[in-house]
Amino acid sequence: MPLKKVLLAKPRGFCAGVDRAIDVVNMALQLFGSPVYVRKEIVHNKYVIRSLAAKGAVFVDELEEIPTGAVAIFSAHGVSPEVRARAAAKNLKVIDATCPLVTKVHLEAVRYAREGRSIILVGHAGHDEVIGTMGEVPGKIQLVGSIEEAEQIHIPDPERVAVTTQTTLGVDDANVIIEVLRRRFPKLMAPPSDDICYATENRQRAVKLMAEEADLVLVLGSDNSSNSRRLREVAEGAGAKAFLIDDASEINPAWLEGVECVAITAGASAPEYLVQQVVAYFRSLGVEQVDEVAAVEEKVTFLLPPELTREMTKRGLSS
Repeated sequence: MPLKKVLLAKPRGFCAGVDRAIDVVNMALQLFGSPVYVRKEIVHNKYVIRSLAAKGAVFVDELEEIPTGAVAIFSAHGVSPEVRARAAAKNLKVIDATCPLVTKVHLEAVRYAREGRSIILVGHAGHDEVIGTMGEVPGKIQLVGSIEEAEQIHIPDPERVAVTTQTTLGVDDANVIIEVLRRRFPKLMAPPSDDICYATENRQRAVKLMAEEADLVLVLGSDNSSNSRRLREVAEGAGAKAFLIDDASEINPAWLEGVECVAITAGASAPEYLVQQVVAYFRSLGVEQVDEVAAVEEKVTFLLPPELTREMTKRGLSS
């Protein structure tokens, strides 16, 4: 069976938080010159990191690697108050590129702790976002990453317990875990609006639509990108073969055997040009039909961090 058709997910690729984070680094380089230092990867994509590093951004794991008084940018995944305090002690000129949706989760955790509630965070151990959220109220958050852990978690006062989630989880997986928690703790308090990022949810919805027709789903994204890995899992859960790739060079021709329709999407931190390279790969194989599958239209935008807007105002520049 020859390959006949390629489906393109819409939406795909950069979300508003990633766009904002990349803009922050580029604008900081323009305003302050190189180097500017970025704690952790600004977003989880190696091509984005390489591009910004080539312009003069220096990526470090810890603040100790940043010279005293230098410009320091916090990544889109957020940081704990302890990191902020260390930055202040080093007199760093901090620009906070934390995604506003991650900040929302941080504020929820702080509010729940002030109310004297035990807090359950549904997320993945070791992820930068999870580390930052748990650092907001040290010792008061328990992390749950599976149904099994949700069944076993012990809460001192089951009458006063709240749940929040990592923003880049699989929607279905998170809902199943939260339902277990609701069954175990009937008075469980949850945020008034979903913590899972709108972009994560929208991209998963588009993948489900494509997986109804596609034999194979290719997800553009780096392996350390949580939302990209979830897209692959969602595609597999919908019955399609699925692979996570960094770029077109990683496509294995053996994957295409017996495949008539391929679907392509990209995680929220993957650049669009990588998607177009994959489309070009399939066009080179003779595929003429490339159709976009629209799940929802995104119109979300976020304001720049106040640290940048203040600097621009001081210099008489407009944002």
